[in-house]
Amino acid sequence: MPIDDPPRDPATESTPADPGLPNQVAGEILPPEVPDPRRFKALFVLALAQLMIVLDASIVNLAIPRAQEDLGIDAANVQWIVTAYTLAFGGLLLLGGRIADYLGRKRMFIVGLLGFAVASLIGGLAPNEGLLFAARALQGVFAALMAPAALALISVTFHDPKERAKAFGVFGAIAGGGAAIGLLAGGLLTEYFSWRWCLAVNTPIAIVAAFLAVRYIRESRAEKGSTYDIPGALTVTLGLLALVYGFTKAAPEGLQDTAAWTEPETLVWFVLAAVLLVAFVVIEKRSRSPLLPLRVVLERNRGGAYLSSLFVGAGMFAMFLFLGLYMQTILGYSPVTAGLAFLPFSVGIILGAGVASKLMPVVAPRYLMVPGLLAAAAGMFLLAQLTPESSYVTHLLGPMVLLSLGIAFVFVPTASVALHGAGTEDAGVASAMINTSQQVGGSLGTALMNTVAVTTAAGFLAANAALGEAALPSALTEGYTQGFLVGGVLMLVAAVIVGVLIRVGPDALQEIDSTGHVLAD
Repeated sequence: MPIDDPPRDPATESTPADPGLPNQVAGEILPPEVPDPRRFKALFVLALAQLMIVLDASIVNLAIPRAQEDLGIDAANVQWIVTAYTLAFGGLLLLGGRIADYLGRKRMFIVGLLGFAVASLIGGLAPNEGLLFAARALQGVFAALMAPAALALISVTFHDPKERAKAFGVFGAIAGGGAAIGLLAGGLLTEYFSWRWCLAVNTPIAIVAAFLAVRYIRESRAEKGSTYDIPGALTVTLGLLALVYGFTKAAPEGLQDTAAWTEPETLVWFVLAAVLLVAFVVIEKRSRSPLLPLRVVLERNRGGAYLSSLFVGAGMFAMFLFLGLYMQTILGYSPVTAGLAFLPFSVGIILGAGVASKLMPVVAPRYLMVPGLLAAAAGMFLLAQLTPESSYVTHLLGPMVLLSLGIAFVFVPTASVALHGAGTEDAGVASAMINTSQQVGGSLGTALMNTVAVTTAAGFLAANAALGEAALPSALTEGYTQGFLVGGVLMLVAAVIVGVLIRVGPDALQEIDSTGHVLAD
């Protein structure tokens, strides 16, 4: 159906059965109140794609040293293996959500899967650092098409409040535990195969998921609008890139250097970021078809979900980075051992998400999210007590489990609140915003806390110069623990935001009309 065609009325129209439209049976379209008979198969496909997206943000972390050695990547450039993906992903998610809304969510979901498969194969075969970085950025571009389409498809596929809670529970478990699973998978692939498989493994999975999507997922799209806010996409993407790069430039170049927060080369990036992001807001106010309609973020519940996700993403990404470094550089773990050490975190996320999804239909989101954030903050503060002599069982295991359970109680209801009252037209961009806030928060948080950690370590070495090289493990640990401390504070800030802004009750899950669309406020 062309974009500009008038919407069809299922009550008065009959079409031949289409295997791509699962609510068609025996040549007739089922009444809208009848559940989609293939909805759980569709959920499997959507969850598989979401797992790939989340995994790819972390799966390469434990493979970076091998890739760096193999391709001869300079220490100053190695960060782009991670940030090329997260920046492209976070910066283009809003545009991806709008494209999915207008051109069809199923269609763009499949395009994203196939593009992701190609980009992953290019990355796995990359002969030099330039092509590797480009492939990682291309993965982010296609992930930005997949992610908002997937979450929007969840909202229009599951009509029953309890089933929708379960579906969001699956997504919450993946969002929280996928990064830890990625670390384990990255360690195993790097240790026993090659770092290249950390990228190429996505190719066959994405192709299979695309085939299943054709068969089991029902198409949906916004009923009006077909233009794209290119100026808005450019200003927000470049603004976020400048902001992250500013944080990166502020970090000391080595443990013997000092932070460069006030250096002109650093300040110019922060100023540029501010100008571009302010320009983005101005463009969105004036655009007839904005990339991010301000009504989406100014509604207090959705705004609270997005803002809290920004802080949670910042704390979580940095936690994985610092804890992985601590395990390998201080405790001497191999990539596989470090990956296995994160398994309890994944188990805690899965168990916590199951409990949270059962409570969602009867408990207001903030009463799940605030305790979850407080538990996550407590886990971070316990990790901030680590020393070079700490052991896994007595000092890491407990805080990791506490952190994972708390995060599960945050991710599951957040996905629902992010779509609260968004309306059919904004379902894609509303779901894109939750991913955008997490990815942007992760990029900013990693850059900021890496600066804090390196600065702290440099200060420790300067204060204990007499110890020489013997002070290095303690200095690095001091830097990591400062990162955990900042992460805990970010979780507390998120708890305050949730407590103040989110007021929707458990009935938010029931705000679905007979076609499965989220009702507007």
